[in-house]
Amino acid sequence: MKKLVILSFFIFCLIFLSAGGFVFAQTPPDQTSTPSASSQMSSIQVCADNHISVADCPNFLTNKINDLHGQENTLSSQIQVMNSQISLTRLRIEATRQQITALIADINTTSKKINGLNGYLNNLTKVLIDRIVATYEVATIQPIQILAASSTASDFLSRLSYLQIAQAHDKKLIYDTQQAKDDYANQKQIFEDKKKQVESLKTQLESYTKQLAQEQQSKRDLLTQTQGSEANYQSLLAQARAQLASFSRFVTAQGGASILSNQTSCDSWGCYYNQRDSQWGSMLINGQDGYTMAGYGCLITSIAMVLSHMGHREILPSDIAQSSSDNFSVGTAMLRFTINVKGISVQRNGAALDSALQNGPVIVGIYAYGGTHFVVLKSGSNGNYIMDDPFIEGGHDIPFADHYSTSSIFEADTISIN
Repeated sequence: MKKLVILSFFIFCLIFLSAGGFVFAQTPPDQTSTPSASSQMSSIQVCADNHISVADCPNFLTNKINDLHGQENTLSSQIQVMNSQISLTRLRIEATRQQITALIADINTTSKKINGLNGYLNNLTKVLIDRIVATYEVATIQPIQILAASSTASDFLSRLSYLQIAQAHDKKLIYDTQQAKDDYANQKQIFEDKKKQVESLKTQLESYTKQLAQEQQSKRDLLTQTQGSEANYQSLLAQARAQLASFSRFVTAQGGASILSNQTSCDSWGCYYNQRDSQWGSMLINGQDGYTMAGYGCLITSIAMVLSHMGHREILPSDIAQSSSDNFSVGTAMLRFTINVKGISVQRNGAALDSALQNGPVIVGIYAYGGTHFVVLKSGSNGNYIMDDPFIEGGHDIPFADHYSTSSIFEADTISIN
């Protein structure tokens, strides 16, 4: 019976101390790779050249970008904006990478603390179990037995004093063990929190790295579009602005770009989308202030409708509007003839209207209501066409001739994809 009671104490002690477990064979995550410093123009150097501290560098670059946006729109100013944005993104990459390095060092330190606490806790646990057993055995001895075993009254008092000291030591041992257990749990929580922070920063770093690649590509693309010529830049800019202004005149004459609801409908042909649909009507095209999908998104929406007919319903008007700036002419809201969206290369190709329409839908540009507009012709010939109009409310499968004349058509394009 005595052994059974001792064994029960032993089991209770193990259960008490093992709550939370002793699993901690975890390896701190590796640092995510980022562009090497040698391949980057030092963002910090940009600020140093302007006598700006590292701490104030992000705000300096952000203000510089805002100031440049307010300057005259030239190729030179656009390149300066791009260079400043690239420097800002690089600075964010550097700062994030440093945060990850510091956190990994903290994780290694915390891991060592956990290992040390585990060893200390195991030792305390063994001592405590031994003391619980010994204390139980002593507790079964009656005072009369201690008196009988004592040679003198002084010896009896000494034995009682030793017993009280041992009991006080046991209480402290129990407290120390519980404290070590709490410390272990706290360090484990710190370890897990820092791991989560590292993973979050890695995701942020990956996003910044992709952003940097896009910004660098946009700069290269701008130089390719303009061939580094200010005259070419101004010519492309004027063309894009003229087309966008023409879109605006059409929309204004039609009563404005009010937002509509529940316009999307899909069938066996594909999907009808409306540029004013609440899903994307308020969205800015290429992030350009004032150029919303509702007011300027007829071509974007027409392309998305034809792509849905070609089996790419995953590409919505919003996807095109928010795609890479490479898809837009010299940093405006005007689409280029070749764009890339979600890994799909989309090309607009000029075509003879009626013959092309026999093989599939054709996007046509029209002069109407003092401006220009794009719609999708789905079928018909000799002026009798059925269209999907991205501006008219419920403009799905309606007669072209009810709204526009064939003489107003100035452009006819088919879509090819790769």
